[in-house]
Amino acid sequence: MAIKRILIANRGEIALRIHRAAREMGIETVAVHSTADADAMHVRLADHAVCIGPPAAKDSYLNVAAIISAAEITGADAIHPGYGFLSENARFAEIVEAHGLIWIGPKPEHIRTMGDKVEAKRTAGALGLPLVPGSDGAVSEIEDAKRIAEEVGYPVIIKAASGGGGRGMKVCTGPDELETLMQQAGSEAKAAFGDATVYIEKYLGNPRHIEFQVFGDGNGNAIHLGERDCSLQRRHQKVLEEAPSPVITAEERARMGGIVSKAMADMGYRGAGTIEFLWENGEFYFIEMNTRLQVEHPVTEAITGVDLVREQIRIADGLPLSVRQEELEFRGHAIECRINAEDPFTFAPSPGLVENFHAAGGLHVRVDSGLYAGYRIPPYYDSMIAKLIVYGRTREGAILRLKRALEEMAITGPKTNIPLHQALLDVVDFKTGNYTIKWLEEWLAKR
Repeated sequence: MAIKRILIANRGEIALRIHRAAREMGIETVAVHSTADADAMHVRLADHAVCIGPPAAKDSYLNVAAIISAAEITGADAIHPGYGFLSENARFAEIVEAHGLIWIGPKPEHIRTMGDKVEAKRTAGALGLPLVPGSDGAVSEIEDAKRIAEEVGYPVIIKAASGGGGRGMKVCTGPDELETLMQQAGSEAKAAFGDATVYIEKYLGNPRHIEFQVFGDGNGNAIHLGERDCSLQRRHQKVLEEAPSPVITAEERARMGGIVSKAMADMGYRGAGTIEFLWENGEFYFIEMNTRLQVEHPVTEAITGVDLVREQIRIADGLPLSVRQEELEFRGHAIECRINAEDPFTFAPSPGLVENFHAAGGLHVRVDSGLYAGYRIPPYYDSMIAKLIVYGRTREGAILRLKRALEEMAITGPKTNIPLHQALLDVVDFKTGNYTIKWLEEWLAKR
């Protein structure tokens, strides 16, 4: 391999995940960290470590000049961005490549295209992906907005073109409120993303969130690794994910998988990507594409046996895909719980000292976490501190294994949302797979 040393431009469990994959491939790692993360587990384990700034992300993990400097002084060959931070920043990818470093990610032009939701929708349509009815592009004039809304039928949703995490999104139930909500969505988008551009789509009443994992070699070959069901969300943030989805048949998987893998092949896509859909009444509707590794990638690894981070590194190094579509088998069922340092029912953040930590174990139980006893969870970043992933031959078996693993998982000091996950597993609707993207918030509101 040409890659001998990878700089990991991230923190927390994903930085540790990348380090592990690299070391198993005989590749050295460079950890970059803020002053708040000096004692982080990935920093302790990496072959080299460089402090790149103070705690605030804008001064450290988003500090492009500091990251490039760290790569140069440590002799890194490549940069892996993980997820979040700079992972979907096309300009950063271009800068990495301009400095003669290997970017472990998609081509910058594909990151840019799919990062603009209007352009992403246009591109997806051209590639044959099924779309939610709505505007062909950005909408700025109220008369155009009213015409489009009448054509697709109320309710409609107004979305920020550069949005994410639920910001810059407004549901409109009738023409009287359309202009006001467009202005509000545009203002929110401008404040959050520096871009007031909005577009309009038909609002689906009660869909599921289904996403397909794809991989391309950049040379016109692509595969899909099945779907994940990410419908259990709170404020547009995923809480629990599973693969395969309880509602998708093998025939639907093969059909949609064929569509998404062909689209990526036609696009010349390189590396890992996730194509997200809303699913309602047996129909898929494209919503966006994430041009990076996903938090929930371990459930796909569990049911396919493919190490997605290893595959990312191989593709970036110019190697072919390690598996052909016809060789992939989807076996069993996997579930991931996102464990956050927060109050389980008020969701107030709970950073601070981890007095004791015991990871769950046993057959087909995986914990991705940088926690250890004595570690102090900083208050500056995302509250996710661990991911608990279980695998079973059946969905029922996976749920029973997850219940047992959650009982074993011990984190004392900060509050965590483990009790929330335990309560979820006892609800009949979850046990039967009868839930949608609205279900969790409605269930929480009743508690």
